[in-house]
Amino acid sequence: MFCGLDLLPAFQGLDEEYIELLKPLFEASSYPAGAVVLRQGAPADYFYLVLDGMVEVSFKPEDAPPITISHVEKGGWFGWSAVLGRRKYTSSATAIETLGTIRIHGNALRELCAERPEAAKIILEHLADNVSSRWKDAHKQVKSLLAKGMKNKQE
Repeated sequence: MFCGLDLLPAFQGLDEEYIELLKPLFEASSYPAGAVVLRQGAPADYFYLVLDGMVEVSFKPEDAPPITISHVEKGGWFGWSAVLGRRKYTSSATAIETLGTIRIHGNALRELCAERPEAAKIILEHLADNVSSRWKDAHKQVKSLLAKGMKNKQE
């Protein structure tokens, strides 16, 4: 359990009630530079928030070398496949410097959404706001993907 959610910018402005629901679902994890945090094609279990350090997200086409998709720094999220309800990660993530994260299991988030749909709506809206602030005009797209991922896994 990671208790400091309310101190993180990603959760600022979210009601204490919802932070309390999320706290027991997050756990801290850390990785040394060079560690593969998640591997393309592996089961999509966790969704990560970077607390310290940086991770490189890459995609490996079948017939070419890996392509760097992005670098995720403090305050950024990666491991979206776990939230979107995909069975496997569609990319890999490697720590390019010592990495501190908190992570949530996709199933745990989906269970929360099924048990507390009113809370899920607000939490997913907050997550979409937090992510889409970095992507111009992406709020609706992110919110739709998150809601669809939650719905698909509940069925």
